[in-house]
Amino acid sequence: MHVHHYVTLLLLASALAVAAQDTEEEEFSEELLLRPLPDGNVLAHFHFAHQLPPTIQYGHHHVLFPKAIFQLVQKFRIQEMELSFTQGRWNYNKWGGVDPLTRLHAKPAGVELWATFAVPDDQTDATWGNLTHALSGLFCASLNFLESTVMVAKPAHTFFSDYGMERKTSAVSLDESVKQETKGERKLKAGEFLRQGRVRYGALPREAVCTENLTPWLKLLPCRDKAGLAALLDRPTIYKGLYHSLRLYIRCYDFEEHRGVGNQKGTLLQQTLTLVIAPSETPIPGDVKQRLQPSWSLSSLFGRHLTGRCLLAKSSAIFLEFEAPLVEKLEQSGIGIKRRNFCVLDGKSSSNEFDLLDCSADVIKDTGPLSLSILKENDIFKVTGTPSSLSLEGAASGNGVLVTFAIPKHGRHHSLNVGLTWKVPMTWSPVRGPFRATRFLVGSGNARGAIALVLKSNHSPTGHLMGLQWKKSSESESLTRADMITVTLFQVVPWYIRLYFHTLQVLIDEQPKSFWEVVRWMQVVPSEDRKSPGVMEMELIIPYNASVITIITEFDKGFLRIDEHPPDANRGFDLPSALLGFPSERSERHYYHLGTVKGSGPAPVSALLQELQKTKAVQVYTEVLLVPLATPDFSMPYNVITLTCTVLALYFGSLLNVLRRRIGEEERLASMAGDPAPSKLERLLSRLLGRFGVTSTAKIAKVLKVVLVVAIGATLNHYVSNS
Repeated sequence: MHVHHYVTLLLLASALAVAAQDTEEEEFSEELLLRPLPDGNVLAHFHFAHQLPPTIQYGHHHVLFPKAIFQLVQKFRIQEMELSFTQGRWNYNKWGGVDPLTRLHAKPAGVELWATFAVPDDQTDATWGNLTHALSGLFCASLNFLESTVMVAKPAHTFFSDYGMERKTSAVSLDESVKQETKGERKLKAGEFLRQGRVRYGALPREAVCTENLTPWLKLLPCRDKAGLAALLDRPTIYKGLYHSLRLYIRCYDFEEHRGVGNQKGTLLQQTLTLVIAPSETPIPGDVKQRLQPSWSLSSLFGRHLTGRCLLAKSSAIFLEFEAPLVEKLEQSGIGIKRRNFCVLDGKSSSNEFDLLDCSADVIKDTGPLSLSILKENDIFKVTGTPSSLSLEGAASGNGVLVTFAIPKHGRHHSLNVGLTWKVPMTWSPVRGPFRATRFLVGSGNARGAIALVLKSNHSPTGHLMGLQWKKSSESESLTRADMITVTLFQVVPWYIRLYFHTLQVLIDEQPKSFWEVVRWMQVVPSEDRKSPGVMEMELIIPYNASVITIITEFDKGFLRIDEHPPDANRGFDLPSALLGFPSERSERHYYHLGTVKGSGPAPVSALLQELQKTKAVQVYTEVLLVPLATPDFSMPYNVITLTCTVLALYFGSLLNVLRRRIGEEERLASMAGDPAPSKLERLLSRLLGRFGVTSTAKIAKVLKVVLVVAIGATLNHYVSNS
């Protein structure tokens, strides 16, 4: 009998052990990417990733995943959501605009929020309103203003996670593309049908970003800002930088519509903070080309030392990235860098980092363009810290270099102070997109105007380094690549800016073009006064070699009630940034592992590098527009109130004075004291009444005073009732 129970318990323990092995666990990783910028500043990108297994298997009790976010996802059935708090504007001309990091984390100023829900279409607006209130309380922001439909747009094609992948530009001529798709219409993919009508977008360009938003964001991390990379986040350093963007991204596959789609499952939470910091507060004098780049380190940038990793993180690393244009300059300077064309070894998986062979080398043993020893110190720069591995970007047009610094679990006695010291002046150009965008107002006055959006070509020397992936048929690739490029535009304007979409003009190199000659499809939602904003989504096909493309739309300015104006109405009203997309321009970056320091072990899978490997369309945000509107004279209500109160005070004061006076007692006291001198009114009445033989005028004068006060009161009452 005892043996039977023992065998049963043994079998049960074995089953539980097998089940525990099959059950997935939560994962958390922290990573920091540092990149020197051409203008002497430093890009610091913090990336914290939470991966939660499917709820149906793992349950509702978590160890690392923040409970507040999980409750939001389950209560409001969020399929995908992105929230960003941004201060400053990303400089596409100086800091680049093609790499995946820029595409994902270059956000417009203020607050931007968009979400997709797994709820019926008729419940989307109510779910959105509840979500904005919850996020407003969670992050101490004014997101509750996005509850009203006056501030919310319903994009039809823009905000889809696979937007860049699904929208491929067919390699056909413009006439054939117009025949394939009806004018003004576009065929939706199967995944887009599920999400049509369930996407909501809102922006608050005037929202200020401060530590009240950063503190609750840090509380979502397992170690908060007490350990790991988050301990570097010094508040003064963050908010005195040139640019910083706080981002929260959620993707959930637990709901029926997306359960089991591809290899994705569970819930993904990404917390990112992108900073552009000036290493030196005082600019270095001299010519830019002859000026030495400022040296920097973690302690000089953030004023703190990194003493260890968050013990709850599965992986923790710091990456130092040298982009392809800088590597090309270093190659020209001769520090041993040689450009290679790399081939993948047969039988290696493409999902993870793998070894590469140099196809241009005569011998197989020549497998790398540079070594860690050369990179550690050379005649041009010196890297401080102890790197653990080296990776190379696998692009035929240019090779970027990525140096990895693994953070030990216990390193409180040996701080990791990664830095870069320049020895000689070095200049290079960033990798820019095909066009740079700017937006401004045309016209004057408070009645009408126009919005002009200008695209200027970036025919820069580094155009061959963009590493764009063109997935088109080979027979017409040259035609499409050289002649045409697809541009999408998403623009939201408040209801008091009444756009006239029929006035849309497109000029290419100052030459006007017919509408359907350049517009492939267009969808507009006119604004309704005090109900909904105006939304414009369109796709244009323009010549790739065009220098300037101008899009102009006229508008009328509405009139707001006095209670609809903000406290500083004379400053103007902010229009949210427009979003430009280039679906045919693909942004991705693959880094392949080349070498590892002996004893450091295999390089762990990086959530940040996996994110950079995803193919997405290049996107560019324009600046926020400041539109002046006709404002009333806010001093008039004060003047009216002051005058009314003065008249009422005089009226009631005189009336109460007359009603409370004792005329008989005053006459008795006056007779005892002697006759007082008559007043001017009494003398005037005595003259008038003397002609009729009336001698006593005191009582008549007092009665006339009462009549005069009553007349004034009646007149004032009549004026107030009719106004």
